[in-house]
Amino acid sequence: MTYAPRRPIDVPPYQLQPLLSGFTDALSRSAGHPVSVRCAQAIGSEIYVGCSNGELLRFALQGGATDSQESYTLLSRQSIPNEKPIDEIVLAPSISRALVLSDHQIHFYTLPALDVVSHNVIKPIRNVVTFAVDEQHLRRPPQLANDIPVPVDPIEFCVVKRNAISLYSLRERLFFQKEIPLPTGGVLARRTGRYLCIADKENYNVVDLIQASLVPLLPISQAYDSDIVVKPSITVISENEFLILSWTGASTIGVFISGEGDPVRGTLEWPSHPEAVSLDYPYVTTLLPNNTIEIHSIETQTIAQVIPAPPEGPGPLSGDRKALIACFNGFFIPSAQRTEKLRPTPVRLVRRGGAKVVTQKGNADDTVPDLPAL
Repeated sequence: MTYAPRRPIDVPPYQLQPLLSGFTDALSRSAGHPVSVRCAQAIGSEIYVGCSNGELLRFALQGGATDSQESYTLLSRQSIPNEKPIDEIVLAPSISRALVLSDHQIHFYTLPALDVVSHNVIKPIRNVVTFAVDEQHLRRPPQLANDIPVPVDPIEFCVVKRNAISLYSLRERLFFQKEIPLPTGGVLARRTGRYLCIADKENYNVVDLIQASLVPLLPISQAYDSDIVVKPSITVISENEFLILSWTGASTIGVFISGEGDPVRGTLEWPSHPEAVSLDYPYVTTLLPNNTIEIHSIETQTIAQVIPAPPEGPGPLSGDRKALIACFNGFFIPSAQRTEKLRPTPVRLVRRGGAKVVTQKGNADDTVPDLPAL
C-alpha cells in the first residue's frame, strides 16, 4: 500500500476550481423532471456537456469587464434526435468533429459550433455497445483559421458491437475498414495505435487490430465469491501502454500492460476500487468512494497528493454525477487574478523641452531631461 508524502515540498500543485454550476436546475425546471450531467469534454475556451435528457450544451469562456472575473457562458443547446441520455462525447479537433454516443448510436457534429453533420454525408452508426477512438489521433491539435492549410489525416476508431469490432476512419466522410469477430463481446474499450484494450463482463483483453489476434489479460474482479459489482477501468498511458484495474477482494491493483499484453513498470494500489481514473502524465488521478482524489506518480508508483473531491450538489441525482475527464488538448481556466493584473497603474511620461511630469496626485515632479534622438 502506498501513502501520501510527509514533506509538502513533494506535492505537485493540483487544486480544484469550479467551472460551471447551477445550470442543471434551470434544465430540470424546464423539463419538469430532474436533469443531470452524464458526460463532458473541453478544448480551448469551449466546454461541451451531455445531459440525461438528451440535451447537448455548448459553453464558452467569455471575458467580463476589467473589474469582474471571466466565466463560462451557455452559447447553445440542442437535443439529440432521440432525446435519450448522452453517454459519451469525444472531440477530434484535428478534423473539427465531435462524436456523440446516445442510445447505442454514434452521432457526428462539427466543431466548434456543434452543427449536425448531414445524414446525407454521414449516417449515425447503430447497434453500438461502446467505441474507442485512437487516442494518439485525439491528441492532434486543431487547425486554426490563420494557419497555413495542410493535408489533414483521418482519425481511426473502433466500434464494439455485440459480437464484433468494426473499424472505421473519419475525415469529411466515414469509411468502413473491416470487422473483427469478438465472441465474448465488450463493455469498455480504449485504443492506442494498432492495439485495443477491451473489457468484457469478466476479463480484460488486448486485441492486435492488424493481426486480428486477442490476448487475455486479467480478471476485472479476482474476488470470485463476492457479490460486489466492479466497474472495469482502462486508461491509455502511451503509444504502447495501458493501465487496467483489478479488484482483489481487499484492495484494487493497477497494472501497466503493453500492447502485446506484457506487464511493465510496477503496480499501483488503492484501498477501495476507484470510481474514475484520469491521466495527466506523469501522474494518474483517481476518484475514490471516500470522496478523495489521489494523485499517483507513474514513474515511482507512489502517492504524490491527496485532495478532497468537490462536495455533492443538492439535487436528487447528485450522488452519481462525479467523474474525472481527461481533455487531450487542454482548456482555459478563468483567472481569479485578472482584476489584480489589469488594475490601472500610473506611468511617468517623458516630454521634450525639459517639461515637468505630473504624477497621479497632480503635483509637479522633477524636471526630466530630453532624451537624445537616434
